[in-house]
Formats: sequence, structure tokens, C-alpha cells
Amino acid sequence: MIDPFLPLVWLFAFSMLGVLLGTLTGLVPGFHPNNVAFILLSIAPVLIAEPHFLTAFLPSDLLLVLVAVTILAASVAHTFLSFIPAAFIGAPEGDTALALLPAHRLLLEGRAYEATALSAIGSFGAVIFSFLLIIPFYYIFSALHFYELLQSLMLYLLIGLSALLILTESFSERMEAYQAILLSSFVFCLSGLFGYVILDMPVHAPFFFRSTMLFPALTGLFGLSTILFSLLYTPEIPEQEIAEPVISGGDTVKSVLSGSAFGSLVSVLPGITSAHATVMAMLARRNREPEQVIVTLSGVNTANVIFCIETLFIISRARSGATIAISRILNVQPWEGTIPPSALVYLLIAVLIAAPFSFFITKYIGRQFALQFARLPYRTLLSGIALFLVALVFMFTGALGLLVLLVGTCIGLIPIHFGVKRSNAMGVLLLPIIIMLWQF
Repeated sequence: MIDPFLPLVWLFAFSMLGVLLGTLTGLVPGFHPNNVAFILLSIAPVLIAEPHFLTAFLPSDLLLVLVAVTILAASVAHTFLSFIPAAFIGAPEGDTALALLPAHRLLLEGRAYEATALSAIGSFGAVIFSFLLIIPFYYIFSALHFYELLQSLMLYLLIGLSALLILTESFSERMEAYQAILLSSFVFCLSGLFGYVILDMPVHAPFFFRSTMLFPALTGLFGLSTILFSLLYTPEIPEQEIAEPVISGGDTVKSVLSGSAFGSLVSVLPGITSAHATVMAMLARRNREPEQVIVTLSGVNTANVIFCIETLFIISRARSGATIAISRILNVQPWEGTIPPSALVYLLIAVLIAAPFSFFITKYIGRQFALQFARLPYRTLLSGIALFLVALVFMFTGALGLLVLLVGTCIGLIPIHFGVKRSNAMGVLLLPIIIMLWQF
């Protein structure tokens, strides 16, 4: 039984540890808080079994709650900080900027700090709206049993959403609509076949820590492929301006609200990612201004973290690596009645602690990046990060993981080179889930 009088000083300290770890994972492309989560999961039994100074102050069950708090705070901080390398490191050539992320366009216009500030606003706004939506979310999925309805329709929902996301390629500015749709379908199916092959692939890590083959697959598809492309086509980065964004308050509120709403969808449907939710949110809003796309994307990512933890306590489903780790660390008690479980309360308090600190850290580091970035050895920086990712994959998944990383990188280069959305590569998760649902 969890002590209701968990010392707030310990809660604050472990939340700040999570913010520190989330800052690290956010600033290193391809290094995900899921890796931190599974590392903490692997050492949690050691924390309980071995005597140390913490056990003199905290019983084992409270210590496990604090480990879970660290994981969640790291996930929240990551959604804030991860925008910085996305904006500064994955920059495309100038003539292909319109086909890639809006943040890259702003970087090539000398407005990367403005993009970072917009991202921080979107993430922090999502925290506010997500907390306002927590109770309605609980009653929809608990009292009204909405998840049971979704579960019965899950196969058709996933097929429909996958088809919708592929069909959005008809808006491509680089090729004919039918060519973009065919190419995105090819990327979706190829990555899906890749995901199905690695689904049950064994992991033989050479060291104590280990992950699943999804780690090298996703690192290759979305991390290393972007870095290699930037190495091949290194653009000239202009001096960056330091100016706060001037945005419409009404449009920003709509972007944050739509991002939060679709972020909650990600937490319920398996295989649907923040990238998919962002596309759907922008389709619903029909606003493709780069500033509002950035706000929406950031809102989706942060809201997803919050709703994933609530989903774990409402329908007992873990929809992210962080919640999988938390579900194995804690004895999760379902949320029944009007009062949420104490563990959920502590986790939500950790979110409230992590969010404002992450907001100001993001703006500060974004400002420093903007001031110094044009002077940094861009290619050397990218090469170092690529080598770090390769070493990390070998450490967690061994030699076979390096092969998976290579294949994933080759697939990930296809949408970047031809100018279709990289979110189509999330077929690596969606297609295997659709196949399994079809079989059962």
C-alpha cells in the first residue's frame, strides 16, 4: 500500500532527475526516453534488494513509485527538448525545404529559435489542456465503456487511418498525386514487412542492458537515416535571429487543443504514433502554416505522454515504452470511482513539476544553439552523433541489432530522398498489428 504522505521533496528530486535524463535524450537524436525507461526497469530490482542510503528513508514500494516518476518526467522533458535537434540537425537542402519539416524551413530562414519557442509553447499548452481533459477522458473510457467499442472496431480503424495517411500524400508538391500515393504505399508496406520480420527476433546483447529490435529499427528509420541524408546534402546555415514568436492567440489555442485531442487518440489506439496524430490534427484544422504545424506537433507529443499514463490506469493498456516500464515496476491499480489511485496522482504531480522546468530549459538551450550553431562544425557534429547511435545499438542489441539498424536506415532514406512523409515508415508498427488483428 502506497503511503499517501510521500515526501514532496523526494518527488521533486526524482522529477528533476527525470528532467535531466529527458534533456539528455531529447538533445541526442535517436536516444529515446524508452531506453532510459528500460535501463531503470532493469536496475529497479537492484534498488530494492541492495541496501543503500535511500532505503533508510523510503520503503521499497515508495522507491518504485519514485523510479516511475523519474521515467515519466524524462518522457515529458523529452517531448520539449527533442525539438531542438529536429530543428537544428536534420536540415535539408534549401530547394527541398518545403517537402520536409516546417522547423527546417524556419532554420534556413534564420528563425530556428522562433521555432523552438513555438514548440515549447505548444508542449506547455498541451500540459494545461491535457489536465483539463483528464476527467472527461476518464468518464468516456471508463463510465461509457468507449474503449470496448473501439476494440471491436480496431482492425477497421487501423486500416482506415493507414489508408487516410497514405492518401494525404496527394497534396505533395514534388510529384504527381498518384506517384506520391504509390511511393508512400510502397514505404508503408516495405517498413511493415520489415517490422513483421523483426517482431520476434531474439536479442543477444553483449552487455548487461538490452532492448528490443524495435530500438535499432526505429533508430534507423527515423534517426540515422536523417543524419546520413544531412551529411550527404549539407546546406549552408545562415546566422540565426533571436526573436520571440509573434503568433495569433486564437490560432495557437486551436492548434494546442487539436494537438491535445489527437494526442489522446494516440494513447488509445495501438500502432498510431504522434506523427500520425499530427497529420490528422492538421487535416482537421486545415492550417498548414509552419508555425501552427510546429505548435500542433509539439502539443500532440506532450499530450500523448500524459494520456498514455492515464490509459494505463483506466483500461490497463501500456501504449508506450515508458508506460510498459512503469507497468512492470508498479502494481498498477485500476482507476475506479471518483478518486484516482495515489500512484497516478504522484505521476501527474511529476508532470506538473517537469513541464515548467522543461519549458524554460528548452528556450534557454534553443537560444544557445541559435547563437552558436552557425559556428559549429556541422558535419563533425553529425558524424559524432551517428557513431554514438551505432555504438548504442550494439550495446543494447548486439551484432544482429546493427544489421537491423542498417536495413532500417536504408528504408528510412527512401521517403527522405523522394519527399514523402516519413510517418509512412510507421508501417513498421501498424502493418504487423493489422496482420495480427486480421488473424484473430
